[in-house]
Amino acid sequence: MKKASIIAKLGAAAMAAVMACSSIAASAATVPNATIDTTRKTSLELYKYDFTTAHEDGVLNTDSYVSTGLPDDTVETALADYAIQGVVFTYAKVADVTTYSALEADGYKDMVLYAMPDNAKTTQFLTALGLDASDAYRTDGGNLYFQSDVLIDGLSGQLTTIESQTKNALEKFVKDNGGTDMPETDVNGHSSKTGMDQGLYILVETYVPENVKDTTSPFLVSLPMTTIDGDNWNYDVTVYPKNETGMPTLEKTLREDKVDTGKHNGTIDDITDGYAHTGTGSDGDIVDYQIISTLPAITSNAAALTTYTFVDTLSKGIEYNKKDVQIEWFTDKACTDKIATWTEADNKFAVTYGTAANNATTMKIEMTDTGLSEINNSDAVYDLTTSLYRGYSDCTMRITYKATVNSSADTVYGDSGNPNDVVLTWKRTNTTYYDTLEDDCHFYVYGLDLLKQFSDGKGDFANVQFKLYNNTDKYWVTADLNETEGIYYVKDQAAEEATATTFIPVSTGALTVKGLEDDEYIITEIATDDGYTLLKDSITVVITSAESGVICDVCGKSGITATATVNGDAVGMIEDNGSVSAIVPMSVINTRGFDLPQTGENGTWLFAVGGVLIVSLSAAFIFFILAKKRKTDEQ
Repeated sequence: MKKASIIAKLGAAAMAAVMACSSIAASAATVPNATIDTTRKTSLELYKYDFTTAHEDGVLNTDSYVSTGLPDDTVETALADYAIQGVVFTYAKVADVTTYSALEADGYKDMVLYAMPDNAKTTQFLTALGLDASDAYRTDGGNLYFQSDVLIDGLSGQLTTIESQTKNALEKFVKDNGGTDMPETDVNGHSSKTGMDQGLYILVETYVPENVKDTTSPFLVSLPMTTIDGDNWNYDVTVYPKNETGMPTLEKTLREDKVDTGKHNGTIDDITDGYAHTGTGSDGDIVDYQIISTLPAITSNAAALTTYTFVDTLSKGIEYNKKDVQIEWFTDKACTDKIATWTEADNKFAVTYGTAANNATTMKIEMTDTGLSEINNSDAVYDLTTSLYRGYSDCTMRITYKATVNSSADTVYGDSGNPNDVVLTWKRTNTTYYDTLEDDCHFYVYGLDLLKQFSDGKGDFANVQFKLYNNTDKYWVTADLNETEGIYYVKDQAAEEATATTFIPVSTGALTVKGLEDDEYIITEIATDDGYTLLKDSITVVITSAESGVICDVCGKSGITATATVNGDAVGMIEDNGSVSAIVPMSVINTRGFDLPQTGENGTWLFAVGGVLIVSLSAAFIFFILAKKRKTDEQ
């Protein structure tokens, strides 16, 4: 359970408060403490927390808390579980704290001003704040003197209107002018720096771990600073700068490539057409794969992506076609507004192939420096909110490629399926830290085990022939016989019966066909051994797959379980190499035909002679009757 709720706001208003003053002292300072001790060193402590998750968990409401500049045990206790390790802040001193005392036209003035040398460094800094030398309260001795209000309002205004551009400009300023890195935040999200000279500092978040999407806005800190009640000077300032976090998304799906199989309508650009986490097909089929990932936000160069790599794995039953990887970019998660298309020839990503456990094959898709530069800094997207061009922040990438299902025992048949997973690894500017996402999809294939028998056990299986027709997708099945295994593996589809495979049982009478998709098939016996009767009708086999309660180990989604019928009767599918519901079993029995009289032997010759004799006698008998009748008539 998370800690008790607090109310917090650590944004631009906090920056102003930190710069101006902070604390909740109960009484006024003594006279010696009321002025700055210019001999004292100062220090800065900060704590980084994941405000996004804390807010989602109801731990805090970012509405009214104002940073005080002093340690706040309530904040640290409430947000302890949300500490962010691996953040680096860089600081640069931009001004000295000075006192201005002078008689002016409207009276005597005494105030704190911040003195900056009038040089190129200061010009770069002021430009980032939307200011210039004319905004200084006074100019004297080659220095520009600014009131805190002008600097606070300038920075706040720039962050409000052009946040990303301002962040980048100030990050560059600190880098260009010898900025000093604070120690990386530890497991408690804490970092500190001691022994700092007095002055006005700009702090920027320069290196972040993978989960930080929105870096802290650059902020100004006066060391020392007046406490918030205006009674003391605080030489050791503690701040709680805000970070927003975010994660990319990842999904891998598949479908059959052939447009004439009924699995999709052939509109390849429609990502919703037929793609799913599970799919079925035949051996030899081409399978379309897509990987969809929405990038995390990139709010400044400090939050830039330095690694965005996919490692895709296909089980050994499926092989990459290679050289066909394509990446498409969209402004929306539904992938309807395309902004760019990358191919391997563009050199914005590199593809390498390898092997994994169990003879699986892998494909690594890695963004190159050129690709990362476009992702982080391109003008491909125009942001209406900021009226600025930005990189591919929050855009969705769609990776597509094709693979071929093996026509061999390498393919897994049945409910275990052929798992195909992908792992996304990403890093931001602090490359020590990274995170991963993983997703999975499964491809399913089935088989048929027909046992041919003769009623008297004497027929010759070599004289038996079958044809196999897919009645769902209207094609004839072609396959190759692995003579060693005695198994036919589907390899392709035929439009005409003449080019379809003629299936012949092996010497045991077994006819095993592997590599069938979940469709309706018609099996026709077109020849049998001499003296035996062909089947009167064809056999109809229906393989049906449906989602089951089986959960994929990686993706957490339902798997598929298959069932089958033969001529409308349910049959129990058998397992194959430990994978259940893999093969449809059945038997075909040919009975003996009725014997007809044989020709060419003595019995038949006698039958023939007897037949002739009977015909002759019959003719004589008829002649005798006719003669007798004539004699009677004459009388």
